Amino acid sequence: MRPLTVAAVQAEATPGDVAGNAARAARWARIAADQGATVVVLPELFLPAYDPPALRASPATTDVAADRGGWVADARLDPIRAAAADRAAAIVVGAAVRRPDGRRTCAALVVDRRGRVAAAYDKQHLCGPEEKDLFIPGTRGTTLDIDGWRLGLGVCYDGCFPEHARAAAVAGADGYLCPSAYVRGSAHRRDVYYAARALDNTMYVAFANPVGGVDPWCFNGGAAVYDPEGRPLARGADDGEAVVVATLDAAELARVRAAHQMLAEHRTDLGADRAVLSG
Repeated sequence: MRPLTVAAVQAEATPGDVAGNAARAARWARIAADQGATVVVLPELFLPAYDPPALRASPATTDVAADRGGWVADARLDPIRAAAADRAAAIVVGAAVRRPDGRRTCAALVVDRRGRVAAAYDKQHLCGPEEKDLFIPGTRGTTLDIDGWRLGLGVCYDGCFPEHARAAAVAGADGYLCPSAYVRGSAHRRDVYYAARALDNTMYVAFANPVGGVDPWCFNGGAAVYDPEGRPLARGADDGEAVVVATLDAAELARVRAAHQMLAEHRTDLGADRAVLSG
């Protein structure tokens, strides 16, 4: 595999303004691609903005519709399509998706380098009563294959569960892409979870997060790309819009996996037979 350059974005979205947020996403994607990125990751629910009151009030305008094949044809996303095709970059961005069977999901869209939009992955772990009231959880994982790299998809709270990233790694993932939405006051957990998922599975992790917002939905940035030992290759500040860019290196991935064998040596039978002692 040749080196792959990945960008994680921290940016502010306007609640309910899918067209405007798509234009913002396209602008950030172009900025990232102009710094060499082939894959650009934007935050969770960036297209409608992570704002539960707005999502609850107007699903007809905040959602995008996917067809039975998972493709999204919404014209509001044309700026992102154009950016992906013009810059030959794949773009991962969060959206509220209406499925043909009526399910509403918190999804990661993937816009490929030809500008096609797929509702690629539905968040499997919904966080808190607001999300559980708005969305139906997904039931399957997704891997993005690009230039010989395999990149597992997760959305925010998915990354808090070690087995979610592990499932991607066991399926052959070299990296893990996580559009997310962490609020102010959560910086410690934000920085631990995704570094840990990188080290747990000796794989790269790209974490995107919003900034701005209105209380209680005020977000804390910290977008980052972590190496396979959990060290940040690039990280944004807690405030202010930014794009962070880092290059994934196959030789470094192989070196770390040879030195740290947790992925190869993990056991699936632990806990089935467990002694209980009284003290």
